Amino acid sequence: VQLQASGGGLVLAGGSLRLSCAVSGRISRIYDMGWFRQAPGKEREFVAAISRSDSTTVYGDSVKGRFTISRDNNRIDLRMSRLSPEDTAVYYCAAESTRWPQEFHSWGQGTLVTVSS
Repeated sequence: VQLQASGGGLVLAGGSLRLSCAVSGRISRIYDMGWFRQAPGKEREFVAAISRSDSTTVYGDSVKGRFTISRDNNRIDLRMSRLSPEDTAVYYCAAESTRWPQEFHSWGQGTLVTVSS
């Protein structure tokens, strides 16, 4: 499958932003999906995931209470609020979990989120 993420950009600290990701290609079913991020010089970090079965959600500790993941079939959104400069990163969406909720098979190209202070 192919994943297309969108919605990144520049936002002031304290602001909000919404990312979206849609699955395309040969779609055979609904997929577990998730978001990860990688800041410059840092390892990739798990952000959030949503299950295909009942839309169970899981969040990384650093975003709990500020980010919300939701889905509509094979499209997911990540609503981010109370953003801080520490949230600056390239955000990647993922699909087809191989080990729920933090390992996935398919990855999108990434979208850059920059939070200025």
